[in-house]
Amino acid sequence: MSQAVIGENSQVIFHFSIKLEDGSAADSTKVHNKPAKLVMGDGSLTANFEKCLLGLTAGESKTFELEPEDAFGQPNPDNIYYVDRSKFGPETPAKVGAIIAFTQPDGTELPGLVREVQGESVTIDFNHPLAGQRLTFEVDIIEVEG
Repeated sequence: MSQAVIGENSQVIFHFSIKLEDGSAADSTKVHNKPAKLVMGDGSLTANFEKCLLGLTAGESKTFELEPEDAFGQPNPDNIYYVDRSKFGPETPAKVGAIIAFTQPDGTELPGLVREVQGESVTIDFNHPLAGQRLTFEVDIIEVEG
């Protein structure tokens, strides 16, 4: 029996690690030993990320770099909001660097990073924290179906 190769509609279980340009670790599924699961072509990853996985089989590892557009995109100025300081309380103080979950109208929560506090105005950034960065991905393929 031949081993499945990652193709356009494969289901893939894999570990990944993300490193910043300075070599520091940004994220890894290995920390909690919970690999990621992906169906190729489902839109959860960019086309260029998926292209880097094509042809790999279970047991293989690969390291590749992606430009911001192929990873988490460029920061979008429309994702920066200014919120009145009175909206924050003792349990969620407006402190620079704090990540606060904001409940959306549909009930889901969206994390925002406090970028600046000036007087009564608090600047919240809803861009992905890795937006705008060139990243190195290390993947270890665990299982391939299809």
